[in-house]
Amino acid sequence: MSDDCLFCKIARGEIPSRKVYEDDEVFAFHDIHPVAPVHFMLIPKLHIVSLLDADASQQMLLGKMLLLASGLAREQGLQNGFRTVINSGKGGGQEIFHLHVHVIGGGNIPPMVRRD
Repeated sequence: MSDDCLFCKIARGEIPSRKVYEDDEVFAFHDIHPVAPVHFMLIPKLHIVSLLDADASQQMLLGKMLLLASGLAREQGLQNGFRTVINSGKGGGQEIFHLHVHVIGGGNIPPMVRRD
């Protein structure tokens, strides 16, 4: 973990959050600015800056996070589906530079790409 990273501090319990899930490798918590009725984030406790910085040694961790996203989404009531978003790097819209997966659902989620 990084000493000055916001998400590392949340995972360590230094900053309060509404925890969804925690184990030795992963922490999930509700987004403080939700864009849908259900909006939580899944982060690795290992400080990985972004998906651009992940490597083959983290393959198991990344797979675990995606499988957890699905199970936790169901636990949060998203039986009919959900959206996952990973913003990677400044050019990809990433604002907090610690890898995180947004899990979003419930209500009327508009399409990501507009098709005319």
